[in-house]
Amino acid sequence: MAIEIAPLTAGHAYQAAMVRRIALWHALPHLRDVHTPEEDEAYWRNHLLAEYTALGAFVDAGLVGVIAYGNGWIEQLYILPDVQGMGIGTRLLSSATDEMNDVRLWTFQQNRRARAFYEARGFSPIAETDGSDNEEGEPDMLYHWRRLEEPVYSAVPYRR
Repeated sequence: MAIEIAPLTAGHAYQAAMVRRIALWHALPHLRDVHTPEEDEAYWRNHLLAEYTALGAFVDAGLVGVIAYGNGWIEQLYILPDVQGMGIGTRLLSSATDEMNDVRLWTFQQNRRARAFYEARGFSPIAETDGSDNEEGEPDMLYHWRRLEEPVYSAVPYRR
């Protein structure tokens, strides 16, 4: 299976919104639906695609994963359930961490698979909420990742 990572355009806004909806509801079926598909599409078109780097993972020309990132944040990262575990999320996440040295993101506390994914890639939880500040009213967690600095080697030779 060939996976192509490419920038998303306004023509992908609806598909990107659907990838998010399907992946999120698969992970958390109890989650409140606070927006219509049309509102989600408009959010992608008018906010995420306009203000962030937005990439898609395509298999056989079909969109199977999305990421939107910038300004030290990952705003969205979702992979369709049927292709999770194939390295697509890792490739998309690497696109963001290759460009940013210090990254934060939110995920829901009950999304254990997402939490394990981020923690396995060096993200650390730094805060938890009760969900009162997000639209879904779902407790969430703030994660942080920072690129390790390259070691500095002394120019002084070793002496016995």
